[in-house]
Amino acid sequence: MDKIEFYNVLQKLVLPLFTGSYIEGEELSSPRDNEVALGKKNSLLLKPSKQDEYRLVLKRGQAFQPFEIALLKSILLEIETISQLNLNDINYVNILQSHAIEKSICKSLCEQEETVFVMLGLLNELEQWATRTYEGKKVPICVILNQQTDLGNSENSIYYNDLMNKDFFALLTDGEVSAIEFDKNGILIGYNQMLSRKGTQALSPYKFEAVAKYCSDKRIGIVLTANGDFLIFKNRTLLFAKRKGKWIVFSHDEVIQLLLNKGSYSLKDIRRSIYFTALDTSFAYTGGCLVYLNKDMVEQALTHIDAHDIIMEKYFEIKKQQELDEANKLYNYQRLATVEKTFQVPYSIFLQQEKCYKVQALQKIISGKPFHELSRKLRQELVSMDGATIIDNDGNIIAIGAIIKIEAGSEGGGRLAAASTLAKYGISIKISQDGNLTAFYSDKKNGKTKVLFTVG
Repeated sequence: MDKIEFYNVLQKLVLPLFTGSYIEGEELSSPRDNEVALGKKNSLLLKPSKQDEYRLVLKRGQAFQPFEIALLKSILLEIETISQLNLNDINYVNILQSHAIEKSICKSLCEQEETVFVMLGLLNELEQWATRTYEGKKVPICVILNQQTDLGNSENSIYYNDLMNKDFFALLTDGEVSAIEFDKNGILIGYNQMLSRKGTQALSPYKFEAVAKYCSDKRIGIVLTANGDFLIFKNRTLLFAKRKGKWIVFSHDEVIQLLLNKGSYSLKDIRRSIYFTALDTSFAYTGGCLVYLNKDMVEQALTHIDAHDIIMEKYFEIKKQQELDEANKLYNYQRLATVEKTFQVPYSIFLQQEKCYKVQALQKIISGKPFHELSRKLRQELVSMDGATIIDNDGNIIAIGAIIKIEAGSEGGGRLAAASTLAKYGISIKISQDGNLTAFYSDKKNGKTKVLFTVG
């Protein structure tokens, strides 16, 4: 594989897998160097084969985890093997490369080669269910591959490929808290209801927390959602997902770190709550917009928020003064009497307007708590409301379901336009209904809105 081809492979297949990663450059190499090696400051050095005299530098904000390094090694080996076939059919090459990613994911998680093929078989059976329905509906399914259990082969053994293609299999698992478990050889162990384990930490969407907590270092959980997405869990973590036909790696710590780098200083608990709420909303498939404002940008952001959406009295008073100041300008003078009548009242009186019923209800629901102290389930449901959820640098909730006054010339749908507009004042995350996450921030050098990260 020549350098240009290798560079294109990394751009097409590797960078989308690892959130926040980029190719920083290249350096000289010798046959003594491995195809994948740790570099300086959270970087990896990559080359297609030991004979190549260069290595490309892959870098991101956080250090690469051992399972990610194992995955990369496997991917490069598979891709190099495909390249040596010298195939002319680019469509066939793309299919092989996609399968190489899937095979490499299995290799990075499984302890034995035989188990790799069992996991590939499980994925293949679930792929068939992704195109099927049961009584006219798509079905969610969860299976567990238990690498520490070996039942041994016997006449009574039931293998996954004799079971998973049967119609009744669709009724045996709900894809969230119940699963069918197989041993390392693909032999049926039985049914498992995964009760929530208190005190156990899990890095996963709230909806699949029971699966994540059950999947320790010896168990691999595979979920097919009713939306056709695939999720893979191990070490109590959502590690991989396949959405719209493409595999992605979930680098949770990397994203949380990115929220710090492009925002002003804040508690890690706040950043974690923002990321995991976005993740929860992503897998609820409701869509949403979540905005985290910089400490010195709240007043500017309030110019885009309607006063009837503001939850905190402190920020209502700032917005009230903005409205009065604007009405006092000569070109708005005819509106002054109306604005004064609306705003020159105590906050408690202002809230009695019909337009403020939503704010009154939300105030009771959140009970004055900051965003990161609310339950995950409540946070996800709040962010799923139409409009934007906006919080300040300390985690205080400014507005929920706010309809944003967007800038002239904004493009895209309402959520995208709102996220792009408010990115000038902090970090905004747009969650599409198909689950994709896109975070935006404003470049301090030129003021342009840029993408901070995408997941999905």
